[in-house]
Amino acid sequence: MMRKPTLAGLTACTPLALGLLLSAAALSAHAKEEGPPSIKEGLPKPAAAPASGALSPFKSKGSAMAPTAAVEPDKSRKPATTPAAKGEASADETLQKMLAERIAGSGEVILRSRELPPAKPAVGEAPPAKPAASAKKAPKIEVAAQPTVALPPPRWDYSGDGGPERWSTLKPENAVCASGSRQSPIDIRDGIKVQLDPVQFEYQPSGFRVVDTGYTVQVNVAAGNTIQVMGRRYELVGFNFRRPSEERINGRGYDMGVHMVHKDMEGRLAVVAVLLTRGAAQPVIQSVWNNLPLERNREVEAASLIDPAKLLPDDPRYITYMGSLTTPPCTEGVLWIVMKTPVQVSAEQIAIFSRLYSMNARPVQPDNGRLVKESN
Repeated sequence: MMRKPTLAGLTACTPLALGLLLSAAALSAHAKEEGPPSIKEGLPKPAAAPASGALSPFKSKGSAMAPTAAVEPDKSRKPATTPAAKGEASADETLQKMLAERIAGSGEVILRSRELPPAKPAVGEAPPAKPAASAKKAPKIEVAAQPTVALPPPRWDYSGDGGPERWSTLKPENAVCASGSRQSPIDIRDGIKVQLDPVQFEYQPSGFRVVDTGYTVQVNVAAGNTIQVMGRRYELVGFNFRRPSEERINGRGYDMGVHMVHKDMEGRLAVVAVLLTRGAAQPVIQSVWNNLPLERNREVEAASLIDPAKLLPDDPRYITYMGSLTTPPCTEGVLWIVMKTPVQVSAEQIAIFSRLYSMNARPVQPDNGRLVKESN
C-alpha cells in the first residue's frame, strides 16, 4: 500500500520552500510506483508549463497526485528573500538538500520544526525583535560601616542634666545616691543633747597646694595634721568649700561652708564641717584665695604655710551623725562632725568664690530617723 507523505511540525517558510516541499511530496508518491530516483540524478527537471489558467502545479492520477508542471517564477519580480552570503547556503538550498536525502532514503518526507532552517524575513519586512538585553546593573558599592562612638554620660553637676536628682543614673556606682538610707547633708533637728567628748585637733602649720577641680576649690595639705574622736585617729587629707553651706541647723543655712576631710588607717572617713557667715575677713581663706590657680585641674603649690587650726571656731561644741559623701558616688559610712558655732568670712572673700562657683551645694536629704547627737 502506498504511504502518503507526512508533514509534521511545519513552521513558516518562504514561498519557494513551500513549493519545493509540495513537489517533494508528489515525488515521494511517484517513487513508490517507479522506485526512488538516484541521488546523482537530483530532483526531476521542471515539466512544460501548464495550460493557461491552471492554478495548481499538480494533476490527479488515480488516487495519487502526480506532478505535471513546475510553476516558473516571475523573473520580473524581486526575490522574496535576500541572497545568502558567499559561502553560506540559503534556507531554500538547505531545505532542498534535506528533501533529496530523505527521498533517496526511505521515500518518506517527514520534517519537524526543529529541523527546518530559520525563515529569513522578506525584503522590507522588519527582522524579528531580539530579546532585550538585560540592563547592566550598576556596581554595588559597599559602604564600610562607621564605628559607633558611644557618647559619654553627662557630667555630674549641681543643675541641669547632671544635677543631683540624676546622679544615681549617670554611673552604676552612683546608685546609692538615690537608694542610700544615710545620705548627707541633712537638716539637723532635734538632736540628742549629751556630754560629748571634745574632738582633739592636732593641727600645725603646713605646706599646701590649691586646685580648682571644676566643682570647688580644694586645698591639699601636707601630712602631719590629725584629729582624734570616738577612739579613732584620722589624718587631715584636705579641705574644700561650698556655697551656700550644705548643712542646715533647724532649717537655717549659711553663706558658705568648709569641709575638712580626714581618713583613718582603715580608709574610713570623718568630715569636720565649719559653717561660714558674713563678717570679718578670714586669714586662712585669704591665703587660699591668694594662691588660686589660673586653670582648672592644675595644682598650685603655695610658697607659704597655713595653719588649719585657724579655720576652727573657738567654741568646741559640735553635732555628730553618720552620713555620706555629698558628691558622687555618695559613699555612706562617713562620720560627720558639724561645728555648732559659725566662723566669719568677709563679703569680698565670699564674692571671690562666688565668681567661680555661685552654687555648689547638694540639697538636704531625708534623715530617715538617724540618731543625731550634739554637745550640750
